[in-house]
Amino acid sequence: MDISTTQNVLAQRIVEAMIDGFNRHYRLIRRYGQQAKELFEAGDWRGVHDAVRERIRSYDDRVRETAELLSANFGAASIDDATWQQVKLFYIGQLINHKQPELAETFFNSVCSKILHRTYFHNDYIFARPAVSTEYIQSYPPAYRSYYPAQHGLRRAIRQVIVDFDWQRPFEDLDRDVDYIMRAARQRLGDWPAAEANAQIQVLHSAFYRNKGAYLFGKAINGHQEFAFAIPVLHSPEGKLVVDTILLDNWLISVLFSLSRAYFMVDMEVPSAYVQFLRSIMPNKPTSELYTMLGLGKQGKTMFFRDLKQHLRHSEDQFIIAPGIAGLVMLVFTLPSYPYVFKLIKDVFGASKEMDRATGKRKYLPVKQVDRVGRMADTLEFSQVALPRKRFSGELLEALNTLAPSLIEEEGDDLVIKHLYIERRLTPLNLYLDTATPAEIDHAVLEYGNAIKELACANIFPGDMLWKNFGVTRYNRVVFYDYDEIELMTDTNFRVIPEPPYPEMEMASEPWYSVGRHDVFPEEFASFLLGSPKVRSAFLKYHRALLSVKFWQGAQEKIRAGHVEDFFPYPEDLRFCNTFAAASLDAAPG
Repeated sequence: MDISTTQNVLAQRIVEAMIDGFNRHYRLIRRYGQQAKELFEAGDWRGVHDAVRERIRSYDDRVRETAELLSANFGAASIDDATWQQVKLFYIGQLINHKQPELAETFFNSVCSKILHRTYFHNDYIFARPAVSTEYIQSYPPAYRSYYPAQHGLRRAIRQVIVDFDWQRPFEDLDRDVDYIMRAARQRLGDWPAAEANAQIQVLHSAFYRNKGAYLFGKAINGHQEFAFAIPVLHSPEGKLVVDTILLDNWLISVLFSLSRAYFMVDMEVPSAYVQFLRSIMPNKPTSELYTMLGLGKQGKTMFFRDLKQHLRHSEDQFIIAPGIAGLVMLVFTLPSYPYVFKLIKDVFGASKEMDRATGKRKYLPVKQVDRVGRMADTLEFSQVALPRKRFSGELLEALNTLAPSLIEEEGDDLVIKHLYIERRLTPLNLYLDTATPAEIDHAVLEYGNAIKELACANIFPGDMLWKNFGVTRYNRVVFYDYDEIELMTDTNFRVIPEPPYPEMEMASEPWYSVGRHDVFPEEFASFLLGSPKVRSAFLKYHRALLSVKFWQGAQEKIRAGHVEDFFPYPEDLRFCNTFAAASLDAAPG
């Protein structure tokens, strides 16, 4: 490919602008991670939530700024194909010694998607495939610290692990907490094995911050054995730090990274090194999910889509309409061999829905910005998604053409979907209850009500609380996933239905009282939740309070007073205050 000197200079200047845009973005990301430590130490829980929201917005802001700069300074939209290809080559050259090359590649793609037509979205022009390896990138300080118990003793090594995080707030009793760690580890793992030559404890250099907790992640290595662990550090009621527990089961550590929870805040110079370390203790956790949970959502989306395309190349089944009751707002489909669902906002809504596409998008926006407390499924939002048309069932194609024609476009052998949400597939709660045993029903209804109560405490009102809008996870937790009518608790007006002035008015087709846009009458919940006798008794046993306006107004009052509720992303019986010292420890959760 021949390219003139002028074009070369232009390409280099564009690359410089794009690299500068990315580097500015990542400096801000690291600043949020550093700020998280300060907010945790100060106990500024509202500040933590604000920082999470600001960090999410930051990426789109930097992409837009860079795209606008390229358009204004270089006429990016009119640049010829050869120059754009040269831009990519020069950009790769800038990434050879870069600390975050994979993120920079994704940033490049994001900027280009603002300028180029989707027909350019292949590897000649953008990073459809990664170009730079992230395997051996070095950082200072290194991504993890190593401790050698054979040199100084296990107790001293564990204590040093915690001390080295440079806490500015004192611990209530660190020696006691170290003793609890050792006792819990011995109970879980048995007697300490003889130390082999490689015996060491490796701990990620930066703590992970979320909500009211700081988390330390690491692993103990001895010979061919590895033992992963996570240590939550919390504030006591007196404002000092305490170690709340140690998690030693891989599945419990994996739950901390569930996509139903808020993203971590963590300061990482080399994020790929952190992801590589986490994969070593959670080998079944997709890399895309780890990037997402580290607050690098765009990179998570990039890797998810690459995984999806790879799966499509190695499978043959078709996309079908998702099982369950069809929604009034969303058209939902799935690929049976892939554990996700795909959701489009319809052009045509149910008659009972006051909805348009802009409102639908607005309802889904806060999902990433709020504390999901383990009760809301995360959503991946995509635009201009090209999927093989032949992989769509006839029934699904008919539904798309009937219910969402404005969102689809055929392009060669592909069907392009202009706007799409993707969520992990869960078993709809209504379908689960249809085949569940009495014990399973009891547990599921308990979980359902707990999900609603916990969301309420986190300032989330589901709006539509029908069983079909909740799903059951592989760990039998109940999670909310339909956000068509989601509202903030503080924007909702919970009311008691007033007594009718005349008894016969109760039988009238219209209510005898005014109903405002945000009015909710909790006593009405029973009419659409408790029709089935097999769920009614369990619901009334555990969650009768949800039918009373008192519960909802009480939750509102606590939120407005600035209270941030305690939520534990692990079983409460593992907390040291419950296991070893009920009288002396009563810390707030992370």
